[in-house]
Amino acid sequence: MGRATELELNIREAVGAEVSLFPNGLNSYRVLTPFTFDDGDNYAIVLNEDKGKWTLTDEGHTLMHMSYDMDERELQKGTRAKIVEGILGRHGVKEEDGALVLSSELDALGFAVFDYIKAITHLTDIKYLSREVIRSTFFEDFKDIISKNVPAERMVFGWHHPNHDPKGMYSVDCRVNKMERPLMIFAVNNDDKARDATITVLQFEKWNMKFNPIAIFEDQEIIQRSVLARLSNVFGKQFASISSNEGRITEYLHELVGS
Repeated sequence: MGRATELELNIREAVGAEVSLFPNGLNSYRVLTPFTFDDGDNYAIVLNEDKGKWTLTDEGHTLMHMSYDMDERELQKGTRAKIVEGILGRHGVKEEDGALVLSSELDALGFAVFDYIKAITHLTDIKYLSREVIRSTFFEDFKDIISKNVPAERMVFGWHHPNHDPKGMYSVDCRVNKMERPLMIFAVNNDDKARDATITVLQFEKWNMKFNPIAIFEDQEIIQRSVLARLSNVFGKQFASISSNEGRITEYLHELVGS
């Protein structure tokens, strides 16, 4: 019995499915399983041996494949990043320069392949996150980019005017202070939030407050044109999304805050 055949049998027993190994160079095998992505592409799995140590890698294929449906940067921050970290941790997989890597001893190789397949499967399910989870991701991303670029003592999340509005009827997602015109930054993820932000800014103007309103959208293109038009009348600065404007948002905050 050849070595590849022996490895195949051990892996099949653990995975419970047909597995084939094909030579992929010196001490390297490409692992073919019946598991596929939604578009029918097989999971990319390569098994390498180096001085008795076995390593599974996808050579960066999984995250690249996921980027076809979502911005890869969305996997690197907020709720999604925590979910990715949790999935990889549960299955003993590490991310190294975009590749998913799992090391194993020979006698545990079959179970390692099984864990590796489960990790890829759970990762690809991220794109089906519920709207509630996606919404929390947006607000976490919003808080993350503000927190990284504004000193903690100069920002307040969920701010409302203590005298004019003690009950918080007109709240701001983040207020940046210690400047002549404080920044009032709104995280806008739907039509209702766009309307609320517009009403809040108009109310602040009625109170003769001096401030700079900023709108950061999850996706400006999903906002109704009439709603967006009313918001644009009172907001001087807008960013159409976080994912495609992170650099511009960072530069803008540094310019105004001076940090």
